Amino acid sequence: MRATFMYGAGDVRVEHAPDPVLREPTDAIVRILRSCVCGSDLHPYHNLPASEQGTPMGHEFLGVIEDLGPQVSGLKRGDLVVAPFAYSDNTCALCREGLHTSCPNGGFWASGDVGGGQAEAIRVPQAAGTLVKLPVGEDSELLPSLLTLADVYGTGYHAAKQAQVSPRTTVAVIGDGAVGLLAVLSARQLGAERIILMGRHDDRTKLGIDFGATDVVPERGAEGIEKVRELTRGQGVHAVLEAVGYMNAYETAVGIVRPGGVISRVGVPQYEDAPVGFGSLFGPNITLTGGPAPVRAYIEDLLPGVLDGTVEPGRVFDRTVTLDEVPDGYRAMDGRTALKVLIQP
Repeated sequence: MRATFMYGAGDVRVEHAPDPVLREPTDAIVRILRSCVCGSDLHPYHNLPASEQGTPMGHEFLGVIEDLGPQVSGLKRGDLVVAPFAYSDNTCALCREGLHTSCPNGGFWASGDVGGGQAEAIRVPQAAGTLVKLPVGEDSELLPSLLTLADVYGTGYHAAKQAQVSPRTTVAVIGDGAVGLLAVLSARQLGAERIILMGRHDDRTKLGIDFGATDVVPERGAEGIEKVRELTRGQGVHAVLEAVGYMNAYETAVGIVRPGGVISRVGVPQYEDAPVGFGSLFGPNITLTGGPAPVRAYIEDLLPGVLDGTVEPGRVFDRTVTLDEVPDGYRAMDGRTALKVLIQP
Protein backbone atom coordinates (compact mmCIF):
# COMPACT_ATOMS: atom_id res chain seq x y z
CA MET A 1 0.00 0.00 0.00
CA ARG A 2 0.95 3.66 -0.13
CA ALA A 3 1.43 5.65 3.06
CA THR A 4 2.74 9.04 4.15
CA PHE A 5 5.97 9.40 6.12
CA MET A 6 7.86 12.40 7.43
CA TYR A 7 11.65 12.18 7.39
CA GLY A 8 12.35 15.56 8.97
CA ALA A 9 11.11 19.12 8.97
CA GLY A 10 9.45 19.84 5.63
CA ASP A 11 10.30 16.39 4.25
CA VAL A 12 7.01 14.56 3.58
CA ARG A 13 7.03 11.53 1.29
CA VAL A 14 4.38 9.12 0.06
CA GLU A 15 5.94 5.67 -0.22
CA HIS A 16 5.07 2.03 -0.59
CA ALA A 17 4.76 0.24 2.74
CA PRO A 18 3.74 -3.27 3.83
CA ASP A 19 0.01 -3.88 3.97
CA PRO A 20 -1.28 -3.88 7.55
CA VAL A 21 -2.12 -7.27 9.06
CA LEU A 22 -4.00 -8.42 12.15
CA ARG A 23 -1.65 -8.84 15.10
CA GLU A 24 -4.05 -9.14 18.01
CA PRO A 25 -7.50 -10.77 18.21
CA THR A 26 -8.93 -7.32 19.03
CA ASP A 27 -7.57 -5.71 15.82
CA ALA A 28 -9.32 -4.67 12.64
CA ILE A 29 -7.99 -3.67 9.23
CA VAL A 30 -9.62 -0.59 7.72
CA ARG A 31 -9.39 0.51 4.09
CA ILE A 32 -9.21 4.29 4.32
CA LEU A 33 -11.68 6.33 2.27
CA ARG A 34 -10.98 9.80 3.68
CA SER A 35 -8.22 11.25 5.82
CA CYS A 36 -6.74 14.70 6.21
CA VAL A 37 -3.86 16.88 7.36
CA CYS A 38 -4.21 18.32 10.87
CA GLY A 39 -2.87 21.63 12.10
CA SER A 40 -0.94 19.67 14.72
CA ASP A 41 0.86 17.85 11.89
CA LEU A 42 2.52 21.17 11.09
CA HIS A 43 4.45 21.11 14.36
CA PRO A 44 6.71 18.22 13.29
CA TYR A 45 6.64 19.68 9.78
CA HIS A 46 8.46 22.65 11.28
CA ASN A 47 10.81 20.97 13.73
CA LEU A 48 11.08 17.18 13.33
CA PRO A 49 14.79 16.19 13.35
CA ALA A 50 16.01 14.54 10.16
CA SER A 51 16.03 10.75 10.27
CA GLU A 52 16.58 7.83 7.92
CA GLN A 53 13.52 6.19 9.48
CA GLY A 54 10.36 7.95 8.38
CA THR A 55 7.58 8.68 10.85
CA PRO A 56 4.10 7.58 9.72
CA MET A 57 1.68 10.48 9.56
CA GLY A 58 -2.02 11.05 10.05
CA HIS A 59 -4.49 10.50 12.89
CA GLU A 60 -7.87 11.31 11.32
CA PHE A 61 -9.56 8.80 9.05
CA LEU A 62 -12.74 6.97 8.13
CA GLY A 63 -13.05 3.89 6.01
CA VAL A 64 -14.38 0.39 5.48
CA ILE A 65 -13.56 -2.64 7.62
CA GLU A 66 -11.80 -5.28 5.53
CA ASP A 67 -10.79 -7.76 8.23
CA LEU A 68 -11.51 -8.42 11.90
CA GLY A 69 -9.85 -10.27 14.73
CA PRO A 70 -11.91 -13.04 16.39
CA GLN A 71 -12.52 -11.00 19.55
CA VAL A 72 -14.00 -7.94 17.81
CA SER A 73 -17.70 -7.65 18.53
CA GLY A 74 -20.38 -5.30 17.23
CA LEU A 75 -18.70 -4.77 13.85
CA LYS A 76 -18.43 -6.70 10.59
CA ARG A 77 -16.55 -6.62 7.33
CA GLY A 78 -17.92 -3.94 5.02
CA ASP A 79 -18.97 -1.54 7.79
CA LEU A 80 -18.17 2.11 7.17
CA VAL A 81 -16.53 3.44 10.33
CA VAL A 82 -14.85 6.52 11.77
CA ALA A 83 -11.96 6.34 14.21
CA PRO A 84 -11.14 8.92 16.90
CA PHE A 85 -7.54 10.11 16.95
CA ALA A 86 -6.80 7.87 19.94
CA TYR A 87 -7.74 4.20 20.13
CA SER A 88 -9.17 2.78 23.36
CA ASP A 89 -11.01 -0.21 24.76
CA ASN A 90 -14.08 1.89 25.74
CA THR A 91 -14.66 -0.39 28.73
CA CYS A 92 -12.09 0.54 31.41
CA ALA A 93 -12.82 2.90 34.30
CA LEU A 94 -11.18 5.86 32.58
CA CYS A 95 -13.10 5.32 29.35
CA ARG A 96 -16.34 5.04 31.28
CA GLU A 97 -15.51 8.42 32.82
CA GLY A 98 -15.04 9.88 29.33
CA LEU A 99 -11.23 9.93 29.40
CA HIS A 100 -10.52 7.71 26.41
CA THR A 101 -7.20 9.44 25.69
CA SER A 102 -5.94 8.07 29.03
CA CYS A 103 -7.08 4.48 28.43
CA PRO A 104 -4.39 2.10 29.78
CA ASN A 105 -5.02 -0.22 26.83
CA GLY A 106 -5.11 2.58 24.29
CA GLY A 107 -2.74 4.78 22.37
CA PHE A 108 -2.38 7.10 19.42
CA TRP A 109 -2.07 6.60 15.69
CA ALA A 110 1.35 6.96 14.09
CA SER A 111 3.09 5.85 17.28
CA GLY A 112 4.94 2.65 18.11
CA ASP A 113 4.03 -0.04 15.58
CA VAL A 114 0.66 1.55 14.76
CA GLY A 115 0.52 3.15 11.32
CA GLY A 116 -0.75 6.54 10.33
CA GLY A 117 -4.04 7.54 8.76
CA GLN A 118 -2.61 9.30 5.72
CA ALA A 119 -2.45 5.96 3.96
CA GLU A 120 -4.52 3.47 2.00
CA ALA A 121 -5.15 1.18 4.97
CA ILE A 122 -4.42 0.88 8.68
CA ARG A 123 -4.45 -1.64 11.53
CA VAL A 124 -6.83 -0.57 14.30
CA PRO A 125 -6.08 -1.89 17.79
CA GLN A 126 -9.00 -2.21 20.23
CA ALA A 127 -11.33 -2.06 17.25
CA ALA A 128 -14.57 -2.77 19.10
CA GLY A 129 -13.99 0.10 21.51
CA THR A 130 -12.54 2.50 18.98
CA LEU A 131 -14.46 2.33 15.71
CA VAL A 132 -17.92 3.84 15.36
CA LYS A 133 -20.17 2.55 12.60
CA LEU A 134 -21.58 5.21 10.27
CA PRO A 135 -25.07 4.71 8.77
CA VAL A 136 -24.22 6.07 5.32
CA GLY A 137 -22.73 4.72 2.12
CA GLU A 138 -19.19 5.07 0.80
CA ASP A 139 -20.34 7.72 -1.68
CA SER A 140 -22.17 9.89 0.88
CA GLU A 141 -21.74 13.65 0.59
CA LEU A 142 -21.49 13.70 4.38
CA LEU A 143 -18.07 12.00 4.48
CA PRO A 144 -16.09 15.24 5.01
CA SER A 145 -18.29 16.28 7.93
CA LEU A 146 -18.23 12.77 9.37
CA LEU A 147 -14.44 12.79 9.17
CA THR A 148 -14.32 15.81 11.51
CA LEU A 149 -15.66 13.51 14.24
CA ALA A 150 -12.22 11.87 14.26
CA ASP A 151 -10.62 14.97 15.76
CA VAL A 152 -11.30 18.61 15.00
CA TYR A 153 -15.04 18.74 15.70
CA GLY A 154 -14.69 16.67 18.87
CA THR A 155 -11.69 18.73 19.93
CA GLY A 156 -13.53 22.02 19.47
CA TYR A 157 -16.47 20.57 21.37
CA HIS A 158 -14.15 19.37 24.14
CA ALA A 159 -12.78 22.90 24.53
CA ALA A 160 -16.27 24.32 24.97
CA LYS A 161 -17.46 21.46 27.18
CA GLN A 162 -14.47 21.68 29.54
CA ALA A 163 -15.04 25.42 29.82
CA GLN A 164 -18.66 24.73 30.85
CA VAL A 165 -20.01 26.97 28.12
CA SER A 166 -23.70 27.76 28.55
CA PRO A 167 -26.16 30.51 27.55
CA ARG A 168 -24.74 32.75 30.29
CA THR A 169 -21.18 32.39 29.03
CA THR A 170 -19.25 35.00 27.10
CA VAL A 171 -16.67 33.13 25.02
CA ALA A 172 -13.47 34.05 23.23
CA VAL A 173 -11.90 31.59 20.80
CA ILE A 174 -8.22 32.09 20.05
CA GLY A 175 -7.26 30.74 16.64
CA ASP A 176 -9.08 30.57 13.31
CA GLY A 177 -7.84 27.14 12.28
CA ALA A 178 -10.21 24.19 11.94
CA VAL A 179 -10.28 23.46 15.68
CA GLY A 180 -10.88 27.10 16.56
CA LEU A 181 -13.71 27.41 14.05
CA LEU A 182 -15.35 24.24 15.33
CA ALA A 183 -14.91 25.49 18.88
CA VAL A 184 -17.01 28.46 17.76
CA LEU A 185 -19.62 26.07 16.35
CA SER A 186 -19.59 24.04 19.56
CA ALA A 187 -19.90 27.09 21.80
CA ARG A 188 -22.94 28.14 19.81
CA GLN A 189 -24.42 24.65 20.13
CA LEU A 190 -24.00 24.86 23.91
CA GLY A 191 -25.93 28.12 23.97
CA ALA A 192 -23.32 30.89 24.08
CA GLU A 193 -24.77 34.11 22.71
CA ARG A 194 -21.55 36.17 22.64
CA ILE A 195 -18.61 34.49 20.90
CA ILE A 196 -15.51 36.52 20.08
CA LEU A 197 -13.27 34.91 17.46
CA MET A 198 -9.66 36.04 17.54
CA GLY A 199 -8.36 35.47 14.01
CA ARG A 200 -6.98 37.50 11.15
CA HIS A 201 -7.72 35.50 7.99
CA ASP A 202 -10.87 36.89 6.36
CA ASP A 203 -11.97 33.68 4.63
CA ARG A 204 -11.69 31.79 7.91
CA THR A 205 -13.33 34.38 10.12
CA LYS A 206 -16.24 34.61 7.65
CA LEU A 207 -16.76 30.89 8.16
CA GLY A 208 -16.47 31.49 11.90
CA ILE A 209 -19.31 34.02 11.66
CA ASP A 210 -21.39 31.43 9.80
CA PHE A 211 -20.64 29.00 12.65
CA GLY A 212 -21.82 31.50 15.28
CA ALA A 213 -19.13 34.07 16.07
CA THR A 214 -20.66 37.43 16.98
CA ASP A 215 -17.42 39.44 16.94
CA VAL A 216 -14.05 39.12 15.22
CA VAL A 217 -10.83 40.50 16.68
CA PRO A 218 -7.92 40.38 14.21
CA GLU A 219 -5.51 42.18 16.51
CA ARG A 220 -2.86 40.23 18.41
CA GLY A 221 -0.85 40.66 21.58
CA ALA A 222 -1.58 43.64 23.83
CA GLU A 223 -3.75 45.25 21.15
CA GLY A 224 -5.91 42.14 20.87
CA ILE A 225 -6.27 41.90 24.65
CA GLU A 226 -7.34 45.53 24.81
CA LYS A 227 -9.91 45.01 22.06
CA VAL A 228 -11.51 42.02 23.80
CA ARG A 229 -11.58 43.97 27.05
CA GLU A 230 -13.33 46.83 25.25
CA LEU A 231 -15.94 44.45 23.86
CA THR A 232 -16.62 43.10 27.35
CA ARG A 233 -16.72 46.46 29.15
CA GLY A 234 -13.37 45.81 30.70
CA GLN A 235 -14.38 42.58 32.39
CA GLY A 236 -12.98 39.96 30.03
CA VAL A 237 -14.74 36.74 29.02
CA HIS A 238 -16.06 33.86 31.07
CA ALA A 239 -14.41 31.26 28.87
CA VAL A 240 -11.34 31.31 26.63
CA LEU A 241 -11.03 28.44 24.17
CA GLU A 242 -7.36 28.37 23.15
CA ALA A 243 -6.90 26.44 19.92
CA VAL A 244 -3.38 27.46 18.91
CA GLY A 245 -0.86 26.05 21.37
CA TYR A 246 1.82 28.76 21.26
CA MET A 247 2.93 30.80 24.25
CA ASN A 248 1.63 34.08 22.83
CA ALA A 249 -1.85 32.55 22.54
CA TYR A 250 -1.68 31.39 26.16
CA GLU A 251 -0.59 34.86 27.28
CA THR A 252 -3.52 36.34 25.36
CA ALA A 253 -5.85 33.90 27.12
CA VAL A 254 -4.56 35.02 30.52
CA GLY A 255 -5.03 38.63 29.44
CA ILE A 256 -8.68 38.34 28.38
CA VAL A 257 -10.18 35.92 30.91
CA ARG A 258 -12.30 37.48 33.63
CA PRO A 259 -12.07 36.67 37.36
CA GLY A 260 -13.71 33.32 37.99
CA GLY A 261 -13.31 32.39 34.32
CA VAL A 262 -11.93 29.34 32.56
CA ILE A 263 -9.09 28.89 30.09
CA SER A 264 -9.66 25.72 28.09
CA ARG A 265 -6.59 24.69 26.07
CA VAL A 266 -6.85 22.23 23.21
CA GLY A 267 -4.12 23.59 20.97
CA VAL A 268 -1.17 21.20 21.34
CA PRO A 269 1.17 23.22 23.63
CA GLN A 270 4.42 24.27 21.96
CA TYR A 271 5.94 25.79 25.09
CA GLU A 272 7.68 24.32 28.10
CA ASP A 273 6.73 26.89 30.72
CA ALA A 274 3.49 28.71 31.36
CA PRO A 275 2.78 31.09 34.22
CA VAL A 276 0.27 29.52 36.57
CA GLY A 277 1.17 31.43 39.72
CA PHE A 278 -0.81 33.62 42.08
CA GLY A 279 -0.85 36.73 39.93
CA SER A 280 -1.97 35.04 36.70
CA LEU A 281 -4.47 32.35 37.70
CA PHE A 282 -4.54 31.47 41.37
CA GLY A 283 -5.39 34.89 42.78
CA PRO A 284 -8.39 35.60 40.55
CA ASN A 285 -9.77 32.05 40.83
CA ILE A 286 -9.24 31.23 37.17
CA THR A 287 -9.50 27.60 36.09
CA LEU A 288 -7.03 26.13 33.61
CA THR A 289 -8.37 23.06 31.84
CA GLY A 290 -8.33 21.26 28.51
CA GLY A 291 -6.03 18.65 27.06
CA PRO A 292 -6.16 16.05 24.29
CA ALA A 293 -9.84 15.64 23.53
CA PRO A 294 -11.37 12.23 24.29
CA VAL A 295 -13.37 12.52 21.08
CA ARG A 296 -14.63 8.94 21.35
CA ALA A 297 -16.77 10.17 24.25
CA TYR A 298 -18.49 12.72 22.01
CA ILE A 299 -19.04 10.96 18.70
CA GLU A 300 -22.49 9.55 19.48
CA ASP A 301 -23.63 12.97 20.74
CA LEU A 302 -22.32 14.88 17.73
CA LEU A 303 -23.21 12.36 15.02
CA PRO A 304 -26.99 13.05 14.76
CA GLY A 305 -26.46 16.73 13.96
CA VAL A 306 -24.08 15.83 11.14
CA LEU A 307 -26.42 13.19 9.74
CA ASP A 308 -29.47 15.45 9.68
CA GLY A 309 -27.57 18.45 8.33
CA THR A 310 -28.10 20.63 11.39
CA VAL A 311 -24.35 21.32 11.38
CA GLU A 312 -21.79 21.14 8.58
CA PRO A 313 -18.37 20.87 10.24
CA GLY A 314 -16.93 19.55 6.98
CA ARG A 315 -16.94 23.12 5.67
CA VAL A 316 -13.50 23.50 7.28
CA PHE A 317 -12.08 21.47 4.37
CA ASP A 318 -11.21 23.87 1.59
CA ARG A 319 -8.82 21.76 -0.48
CA THR A 320 -8.86 18.13 -1.58
CA VAL A 321 -5.78 16.18 -2.65
CA THR A 322 -5.00 12.62 -3.63
CA LEU A 323 -2.68 10.55 -1.47
CA ASP A 324 0.20 11.19 -3.86
CA GLU A 325 -0.40 14.93 -3.48
CA VAL A 326 -0.18 14.95 0.34
CA PRO A 327 3.19 16.81 0.37
CA ASP A 328 1.44 19.60 -1.57
CA GLY A 329 -1.29 19.57 1.06
CA TYR A 330 1.24 20.12 3.83
CA ARG A 331 2.79 23.02 1.91
CA ALA A 332 -0.62 24.60 1.36
CA MET A 333 -1.55 24.43 5.04
CA ASP A 334 1.87 25.65 6.11
CA GLY A 335 1.60 28.56 3.69
CA ARG A 336 -1.92 29.39 4.90
CA THR A 337 -3.35 28.91 1.42
CA ALA A 338 -5.53 26.09 2.77
CA LEU A 339 -7.42 25.89 6.04
CA LYS A 340 -7.64 22.11 6.19
CA VAL A 341 -6.74 19.59 3.50
CA LEU A 342 -8.92 16.54 2.78
CA ILE A 343 -7.20 13.42 1.41
CA GLN A 344 -8.92 10.96 -0.91
CA PRO A 345 -6.59 7.97 -1.45
